[in-house]
Amino acid sequence: MRWPWQRSVSQDRLVVSWCAGAFSYVRARADANGVFEIIQMGVERQGGEARDVFIKRLQGLGFKGAQAMFMLCAEQYQLLQIDTPAVPPEELRSAARYQIRDMLQTHVDDVTIDLIKVGDDQHKGSAHSFVVAATNAVVREVLELADALDLRVTVIDIQETAQRNLQSALTRRDGAPERANAALSVLEDQQAVLTISANDELFYTRRFDVPAGFLTSPWGKGVATSVDAVDGFTPVEEYVPSYAVTDDAYNPGYSDARFAAPLAQSNAAAEDERAQRMVVEVQRSLDVWDRTWSALPLNGLRVYAGERSGELAVWLTQQLGQPVAALDVSAMFAGFAAAPWPEQTACQPLLGVLLRDGGT
Repeated sequence: MRWPWQRSVSQDRLVVSWCAGAFSYVRARADANGVFEIIQMGVERQGGEARDVFIKRLQGLGFKGAQAMFMLCAEQYQLLQIDTPAVPPEELRSAARYQIRDMLQTHVDDVTIDLIKVGDDQHKGSAHSFVVAATNAVVREVLELADALDLRVTVIDIQETAQRNLQSALTRRDGAPERANAALSVLEDQQAVLTISANDELFYTRRFDVPAGFLTSPWGKGVATSVDAVDGFTPVEEYVPSYAVTDDAYNPGYSDARFAAPLAQSNAAAEDERAQRMVVEVQRSLDVWDRTWSALPLNGLRVYAGERSGELAVWLTQQLGQPVAALDVSAMFAGFAAAPWPEQTACQPLLGVLLRDGGT
């Protein structure tokens, strides 16, 4: 029996992140079918608010005493790939720390590290590991915030593995978890994050800059809402920036009529350049995968770009010559799609942490 004053254990799962002055959170509860009901979600931005005032505002969210999983955003750590050290398991971290010392953006003594195996045991790559390296200052800041909010931190996760969980859940739903699948998150003012997984394991990841203004450019204007399935792969020609002119085209006096184009044409050229830079970055990533993991052909690419996710998927399908779909996980998270787009965009990465085995 349970004593009358004994509190029942909450079945809620809470995931939060704290980066770039924004506190994002999702509290959810899973049903018997594994579908999560979103109970509470949102993003609180500190702006110019004093820390004690901001903390008080966060305390008003009602998370006191809760167990929480923290997700670090991509800009809060480095993710490096190394040859797995040939040492006993208990010595792996110290050996990896020595191996990455010259790859870090700060002194090796100032970072906290963890290791993640590359791939699964069925394909080549098991001799490599990802090393997550977060500065001690970042980890301390997260834990200090958790302490101020009276949160009990059970897990500190990262954006790449959270994204892996989301794409893996979708491929399991489609009945092809063993096939290599890619996911790409493209958000303004953040680095794009590309992950490729198979059998629920992370095989490859890459980050690259999103061209300034890309998500507000009209690259998708006029595209159809859907496209016919595309089989095979069509290479993209090597990108040459629009400002790269040959010697004979250069005229220091700018008297050539070509330099008298209307401003509208200049803007259009800049928008086209941003779009082509994005296409080439994605294409280069997929080319690296094809060369490195030839035994695991890519089964598909899903993209997330907030409210432009579907538009980006159709446009990239046309540009890349291979199928691209939106990374839509709303069917697995009841109530998520009803939130305003700014909240969805801020909280979508956190959903993958909810899918951790056992929530721990």
